[in-house]
Amino acid sequence: MNNLLTDIEGVRVGHVEDRSLGSGTTAVIFDEPVVASMDARGGGPGTRDTTLLEPGYTVEAIHGLTLSGGSAFGLDAGGGAMAWLAEQGRGFPMGPVRVPIVPGAVIFDLLNGGNKDWGRFSPYRDFGYAAAAAARDGVFALGSVGAGLGATTANLKGGVGSASATTSRGVQVGALAVANAAGSVVVGDGPWFWAAPFELNGEFGGRGQPASFTADMHAPRLKGGPRATPLQNTTLAVVVTDAQLTKAAARRLAVVAQVGLARAINPVHAPLDGDVVFAVATGKKPIDGPVDMNELGMLAANVVARAIARGVYEATALPFPGSLPAWKDRFAR
Repeated sequence: MNNLLTDIEGVRVGHVEDRSLGSGTTAVIFDEPVVASMDARGGGPGTRDTTLLEPGYTVEAIHGLTLSGGSAFGLDAGGGAMAWLAEQGRGFPMGPVRVPIVPGAVIFDLLNGGNKDWGRFSPYRDFGYAAAAAARDGVFALGSVGAGLGATTANLKGGVGSASATTSRGVQVGALAVANAAGSVVVGDGPWFWAAPFELNGEFGGRGQPASFTADMHAPRLKGGPRATPLQNTTLAVVVTDAQLTKAAARRLAVVAQVGLARAINPVHAPLDGDVVFAVATGKKPIDGPVDMNELGMLAANVVARAIARGVYEATALPFPGSLPAWKDRFAR
């Protein structure tokens, strides 16, 4: 186990980014079609093809997911990933055509100081293709990479994080998160993470919690203050389990996994957030009804919280004037 989403068999992750642009894309590619659903809690989500993930809609499986910077421009990443999958002969057959299903979601990173003068067409379709082509199993990079390159929080640089866990019956669950929250991932001005009670093996610094909590620590810290605008923020997460789930059960897993955002970010699910959690089941292992689902949901929320904290912990600051510091810039010892 690498404490990563790719601990789940059949899951591959790829990143691509442009550091002068200050943005990028992450693709999650599945070796076989998988059951998936989602839950959105923020007031301003930016998503692609997510209606079809709701229970009751016809499509029962997907082939990949894209998470991207670029706000609405980043939704083009799904088309790039589709193109790569189609070239591999992946997708649902429609006569001579293969149609891969690749939902996605985006974060807002347009005001982070990078050069967004990309001309007529944004680069995100090409990013989606390249990220899908780069997707591999095993170890992948965390922090300021892929969709997390341009991510920020209220007071520290954000980024891509990941974590995994196993239930008492051997069912695996992992999460990949892009932390780009309107709120703060740390208590007060840090170094303690709100997710500290769920940390394993010092994966985000091992600082634990403060000896006591003051009123200032609980005061809201929000990105942009009164100048914040809709879609400026969003934390995205992909949760994957090897359990056998229906689409309705995957939807419930996504709902429960949203608790992980509340454990890691304060405040969360705000009008200016677009918080989205995808839940995916590869179907390799049977589970025993509500009892197993309860434990799976608990661990899903935990790995989401841990992944968010790891994304901030592993991030590096952008090289632009006025950029937020990284956690390690301020607190590494």
